Amino acid sequence: MRAMILFHSQYLWVGETMLELPSLRHETRYGMPTADQILFNRHYVLGYSYHFRQAKWALEIVDPDKTDVERADNFRPDYRIPEIFRADLADYSGSGFDRGHLVASANQRELEIQNSETFLLSNMTPQAPNFNRKVWKKLEEAIRALNDKRHILETYVISGPIFDFGKKVDTIGSEDDNGVTLPIPHAFFKSILTENNKGSLHMYSFVIPNKGTNKPLENFRVPTHQVEVYSGLNLWERLVGSKIKREKDRIRSMWSF
Repeated sequence: MRAMILFHSQYLWVGETMLELPSLRHETRYGMPTADQILFNRHYVLGYSYHFRQAKWALEIVDPDKTDVERADNFRPDYRIPEIFRADLADYSGSGFDRGHLVASANQRELEIQNSETFLLSNMTPQAPNFNRKVWKKLEEAIRALNDKRHILETYVISGPIFDFGKKVDTIGSEDDNGVTLPIPHAFFKSILTENNKGSLHMYSFVIPNKGTNKPLENFRVPTHQVEVYSGLNLWERLVGSKIKREKDRIRSMWSF
């Protein structure tokens, strides 16, 4: 008799056995937050928000392998998302905001398809140009420098937008037939989890306002639990115990880069 395979949310049923999907993807071994729609790409996983028409989070392992693959720049809608909730190129046209990557293009440069899938609009969010091209880019570069250190075996990164509901939420894009526009996040977060050659796990988390700044990256370090409060996400939830709780409550020193 063939086993019946059923998929629901974050679980996979094979016959009478329930498998948790994070167990099936390398990127999600330390946890995966919830979302309206989970998008499993070839080289990263993304949680999409129907309400905000953009990702709540995107989770990746920084790929240390670099080749001569060029940046694809083929921005395009993600047709796996229902049309009513899907962002389109027209939303960004003439808005003054960048299509900002959550999973950085430069982190996924081993294969052409690997780089191309980072240009799906599901991986994009409205970012101020002087944020996206400066401090956000600087943080991405710093994470790659961390990943290149000899004692680091793997670097996991989860990124996403933050909305401050005590403030006005501006939008871009013309209202479509459903009266929906694309909200502009007030800030963005990155939470980095490294595994070193001694088996130790270290967390570094950042929250940066969606605007230009000349402040150093060190100024934007926060405890991981603070990111969870701001974003409404449970980060690295498969890690448990008092040691992990201390890591979530800690602001780690900035690494050299």
